[in-house]
Amino acid sequence: METKLIDGKKISAEIKEEVKEEVQKLKSKGIAPCLAVIQVGEDPASSVYVRNKKKACEYTGIRFLHEKLPEETDQETLLSRLLEMNEDPSVHGILVQLPLPKHLDEQAVTRAISPAKDVDGFHPVNAGSLFLGEEGFVSCTPAGVLQLLKRSGIEIEGKECVVLGRSNIVGKPMAALLLSENGTVTVAHSRTRNLRDVTRRADILVVAVGKPRFVDDTFIKEGAVVIDVGIHRNEDNKLCGDVDFEKVFSKCSAITPVPGGVGPMTVAMLLQNCVQAARGEMNL
Repeated sequence: METKLIDGKKISAEIKEEVKEEVQKLKSKGIAPCLAVIQVGEDPASSVYVRNKKKACEYTGIRFLHEKLPEETDQETLLSRLLEMNEDPSVHGILVQLPLPKHLDEQAVTRAISPAKDVDGFHPVNAGSLFLGEEGFVSCTPAGVLQLLKRSGIEIEGKECVVLGRSNIVGKPMAALLLSENGTVTVAHSRTRNLRDVTRRADILVVAVGKPRFVDDTFIKEGAVVIDVGIHRNEDNKLCGDVDFEKVFSKCSAITPVPGGVGPMTVAMLLQNCVQAARGEMNL
């Protein structure tokens, strides 16, 4: 069995080209899609993510509004700024770069963004819409994983799908998306008994546990599709995922690498959500 490497860079590049075309169409109708990103403080990882988003927006023609607020910004100031952006018709998508400084309430900030501009898909209205199978913005990483599977010709319907991890940002929405594609879905996590027995049932295994190289070949069924959402630096300062790629590779029918797998897809789906917001397709 030859293992297929799922190329997130290539697939995200295809999506960016589609977005670029959409942006041009919208501009010809007098609509200039705009993404506003608020960053509080100087977290170095956050700065890298914001730069990546800016670059992707510039490439596709989406206007990028980057607002940097000082570390000591209080909750009231941040919420009132979000309110102004909610009411600004020239801003279509809003996101607050996480994590926020400890003194700020992330949940309250997430809820303050208008669901119609919540291109990260974190607002409870959008999360609820996903679970009810209604229109809404889907969290970018799970949406990206779904595109990786679909554009790689991997059938989901009727398959045993296991999602390892139950976060609100990846695990739970991922399970809902696979379910909406008629997969048979199990969510496994740190309290799951006989974890390997559960993951070895998976035709499609999505790993989002936040532990470097946690999943080795003993977790995998022969011929499974493995999607690795994790990203870490190893002891040699090289990027690695939640899956021990070398040990797992030959056992899979398809696998995403780290880097170059799920990562590029997250930004591509953010751009797609932003265009959707500019089109005003969400009846939220």
